[in-house]
Amino acid sequence: NDVYLEPDSEDGQWIAIQAQATYDVVTMAASAINSFSPVSAQGVGLSRQVKINGISRRDATYSTADLTITGLIGTSIINGVAIDTLNQKWDIPTTVIPGSGSIVVTATAQDIGAISAAANTINRIFTPTRGWLTVNNVAAATEGVSVESDAELRVRQKVSVANPSRSVFDGTWGGIGNVVGVTKVKGYENDTNSTDGDGIPAHSISFVVEGGDALEVATAIAVHKTPGTGTYGTTTETVIDEHGMPNDINFYRPTEMAVEVEVTIDPLAGYTSDYADLIKQSVADYINSLTIGDDVLITKLYVPAYLPGSEASGTFDIISIEIAFTGDPLGTANLVVAFNELATCDVADVTVTI
Repeated sequence: NDVYLEPDSEDGQWIAIQAQATYDVVTMAASAINSFSPVSAQGVGLSRQVKINGISRRDATYSTADLTITGLIGTSIINGVAIDTLNQKWDIPTTVIPGSGSIVVTATAQDIGAISAAANTINRIFTPTRGWLTVNNVAAATEGVSVESDAELRVRQKVSVANPSRSVFDGTWGGIGNVVGVTKVKGYENDTNSTDGDGIPAHSISFVVEGGDALEVATAIAVHKTPGTGTYGTTTETVIDEHGMPNDINFYRPTEMAVEVEVTIDPLAGYTSDYADLIKQSVADYINSLTIGDDVLITKLYVPAYLPGSEASGTFDIISIEIAFTGDPLGTANLVVAFNELATCDVADVTVTI
């Protein structure tokens, strides 16, 4: 009864040291057990686990852009560099302009990370080459990313298990998803005898792919698809098979559909103007999280706009939300996105009205 175990006693301090040591051992054991599953593994443990599926954690990547190059037939472009309106340089792979007088190649930003370039901004030749006339990016560049997070790697691990699946289509989808730089993929299959509602020909597949080198994406499709299956899309790359035979593979790059949003609110007690920025960011993040071909449903926007789980959520009431594609009048109807389109939203295009 006279034992004293408070932190200022020798006995108390000794017991605390033993307890901490026991706790550290138990924690280490739990971490070791959790590292055997990709669902709970973290850091290095997760990196090792996903190797079972034939994938690895992605390093930081460079931004890429599909450039349309025109010039004299047969012109060789070696170590070519294009430059955009912000003076950012883009390296062009060694290429030869074919008989059509133009070719689409995937250029890589010289600087690593999220280097952005809007459509029609990479339009200057930095390394003049005799016979090379013009360069331009019809679509916006796909921005690079930082080192892949645990959450992102877990999502890709789930996709990767489709590679050895019994469905060849799922395996092709998974193969594209593992191409370095690919951020979003959507696949469509038409196994009927006639062209479907999306314009995909009979017995053909069509993939819409954001990011990644165009030739690597086409190679992944060629490797996984069944012989005789047609491919459909506006981006065409020639893949040489193991027998030296050329095979034209077609796929889509998503057409970005910019969305404008107006959120009208009634401020309540505790509301401050800073919360408007939080609403804008939350709504924009939700729209940008949609995948290729997803419609923008106006009722779904109320959830992120209310900032659930934050202290700001109870300081205002939403009166209405109106949306529209950029250039169209705002309204309350859902925005229908085509199968090869991707809804995007910039924070600057979200307005909060009191």
